[in-house]
Amino acid sequence: MAWKEKLGLVHIYTGNGKGKTTAAFGLAVRMLGSGGRVMIIQFMKSPRVYGEQIQIEKCGALIESLGLPKFVHGKPEPDDIEAARKALRRAKEVVSSGEWDLVILDEICVALGFGMLDVGEVKELIEAKAPHTELVLTGRYCPEELFEVADYVTEMREVKHPYQKGIMARRGVEY
Repeated sequence: MAWKEKLGLVHIYTGNGKGKTTAAFGLAVRMLGSGGRVMIIQFMKSPRVYGEQIQIEKCGALIESLGLPKFVHGKPEPDDIEAARKALRRAKEVVSSGEWDLVILDEICVALGFGMLDVGEVKELIEAKAPHTELVLTGRYCPEELFEVADYVTEMREVKHPYQKGIMARRGVEY
C-alpha cells in the first residue's frame, strides 16, 4: 500500500489532562480501518482491567499489558521497576521488528516520570524504530528531552475534572 510509505513519525500524548490513551486508541482504530497492523504495549497497566484493552483486540490490534495489578504511588517497588523494564525490552523488539504500522507504548511516560526507566534508553528505542513504523508514547510526566525527537507533541491540560468533586474513576469513562 502506497500510503504506508509515508508512515514513520513519532507522537507524544502527555500532560495531566484526560484523554492520552483515548487519543492513542483512536489512532489505532483509524490505522486498523485503513488496513494497517497495530501493536500496543501497556506499561503500568495490568491485563484485562480496562475497557479499551478488551475492545481493541476485537478490532484487530494486538495488545500486551505488562504492568502489575497495583498502582504505583510514590517510590516504585523493585517488582514495579522490573515490570517496566520487561515492557521496555518487549517494546524494543516490537518497534524495531518492522512488522507493525503503528506501535503504541501506553503509559511509558509515567514509567519515565517515576524513574523506572531511563530517558536515554527510550531515545535509543526511538532511534532503532523501523523506518515505516508510526510510534506513539503516552502518559503524564514525559521528559521534555523526548520532545526533541518527536514529530507530534500534544499536551492534554486538565481544566476541570470530576475527581475534584470526589467523583472516582467510572467504568466505561476512565477505565
